[in-house]
Amino acid sequence: MLELRNIDTYYGNIQALKSVSIDVEEGEIVTLIGANGAGKSTTLMTICGVTPARNGEIYFKGTPIHAMKTDKIVTLGICQVPEGRRIFPGMSVLENLEMGTFLRRDKSDIQKDIEYVFDLFPILAQRRNQAGGTLSGGEQQMLAISRALMARPRLLLLDEPSLGLAPLIIKQIFEIVKKINEESNTTIFLVEQNANQALKLADRGYVMENGHITLADSAENLLNDEAVKKAYLGL
Repeated sequence: MLELRNIDTYYGNIQALKSVSIDVEEGEIVTLIGANGAGKSTTLMTICGVTPARNGEIYFKGTPIHAMKTDKIVTLGICQVPEGRRIFPGMSVLENLEMGTFLRRDKSDIQKDIEYVFDLFPILAQRRNQAGGTLSGGEQQMLAISRALMARPRLLLLDEPSLGLAPLIIKQIFEIVKKINEESNTTIFLVEQNANQALKLADRGYVMENGHITLADSAENLLNDEAVKKAYLGL
């Protein structure tokens, strides 16, 4: 579904991604793990066209997207939940969800999708008229994921969904991500510093260090890899 071929991305003269190649098959959960500053978020921003690649190619279902504008990429079915949630704090929960439908033309199905995300996250149904900025961190993360789902993505990009959340909330978020993948066959590319949780959730994984992909394997094999255990799992 998604293919990155030898991607180089720069911030000015600083090279953030160095010949990065990643594949994501339809229906999979694939995770990209690594230390803070390794280039994980830049990878997502490059896929979305926010920080375009200087070299290399990106394909989505066979279509080259590396030269496309971000809004066009979204219309193809790629949606990102950014690090830090970035909801609209002054808007209600319901208004945030409606913003996720901005590019949709099938307006008659929107209410059905609102009910779907309220089934996934019942707390949001209770908070539907509450301003997004007054929600807890976990509730804001639920809202950010729900807003992305309202765009009906075929590929969902998640950037550090566990960041700053309590362990119980993290467990709940990851269970819902698994449910989204299984119930709607939404393909998920997950960037995470919480390597243990991410690898337990994913089918396959990549390890990134200083802008390079250094390991790629099944999630199970990476969980049992001694170098990964030492560097990322605290074992």
